Amino acid sequence: MAAPVTPPRGMRDILPAEKARRERVLARIRSVYAAHGFDEIETPVVEDTARLFSGLGGDNEKLAYAVMKRGLTTDDLRAAATPLELADLGLRFDLTVPLARFYASNRGALPSVFRAIQIAPVWRAERPQKGRYRQFVQCDIDIIGESGVLAEAELITATAAALDALGIPGCSIRLNDRRLLTAWLTAAAVSAALQPKALITLDKLDKIGLDAVVAELTELGVANAAAMMGWIDLDADAESSWSMLERVPGDTAAAVADLRALRQALPGMPLRFDPLLVRGMGYYTGPIFEVAHPELGYSLGGGGRYDGMIGRFLGADVPATGFSLGFERLIDLVELDDDDRTDTVALVHDPALDLGTLMALKSALVAEGSRVRLLKRPKNLKAALDQLAGEGCTRFALVGADAPAEVAALDWRRLDSAS
Repeated sequence: MAAPVTPPRGMRDILPAEKARRERVLARIRSVYAAHGFDEIETPVVEDTARLFSGLGGDNEKLAYAVMKRGLTTDDLRAAATPLELADLGLRFDLTVPLARFYASNRGALPSVFRAIQIAPVWRAERPQKGRYRQFVQCDIDIIGESGVLAEAELITATAAALDALGIPGCSIRLNDRRLLTAWLTAAAVSAALQPKALITLDKLDKIGLDAVVAELTELGVANAAAMMGWIDLDADAESSWSMLERVPGDTAAAVADLRALRQALPGMPLRFDPLLVRGMGYYTGPIFEVAHPELGYSLGGGGRYDGMIGRFLGADVPATGFSLGFERLIDLVELDDDDRTDTVALVHDPALDLGTLMALKSALVAEGSRVRLLKRPKNLKAALDQLAGEGCTRFALVGADAPAEVAALDWRRLDSAS
């Protein structure tokens, strides 16, 4: 028996019905983002390793796929001190690093404040498990060139509108600021060298609990770890969470002012201050945010401000902030109706039907706006109709060998009543 033929480990094939469903969901997201003034762009799936592996991508850099240089010899392999010396390109692990490079490459052709949409696959060598793949789609919007919280307000508003258009109720936006986190850790005498590891530990609170976080911080060398957590109210609801801003340790005036300005600008938005929201990327410099769902133990998306990244390419800092929705997590929550589905019909025709007649019928239906599937009438008609229904067809017509080339003469039947 031949071995089963499967996609590469951690990857998957998407069949036509599911692909059509995904495209309908993406169309809604694109429509909302476009209505909010964002323009879609496209970048290569690979970037130079010097940009991808610059230290800004956090743990994701460890999961990135590198592409080996062409023409390598065995001597090159022996001489390489690290695997990355053998690579000059890598598959993108997110859409932010490519966007920064895109802006640096095309700045002269873009408006002073540029609002970008990117909807594309990314690749990470994750440990394969149910619901997690090594290739997955991200839906990003970014604003480059706006230094104030107007950019964050636009991103949050557009993201909330997209979730509403997808029919995903009850979501809230968790907010924090990397400047606030840095000031807090500095006030607690956590050294700059130790702060990245401390932030990773703080980010684990939801998974391992407060006692375990304190123990891990202590093991890292953070003195008085329990005391430094004293200002945080883990039981605060969305409304009372904002009172914690009044007691954040350290020099946090600018960060607190920005978070309060966002809350004031978006009074109807379900915003919650989360002092332990970290976001793992090393490039964040200001406000950060995540989408929380009341019934799920993971976020549906997130983002933040990354003012320093583009400056690495241009030599001068450019303000930038972005919000990314995790499409693979969203898709299973969306229930689609038929309002935006193209009418899909099937012509189940006799094998002896004149080819010119068949094509004339199909062309006329396509001109009317229908999506048309041709099916030569099989012996097992019921099984074929069931398959058509599963592929999204809503109605069909049996076309005999002597049928005229007139759409009006077709006898349509709904597939759900075909039996």
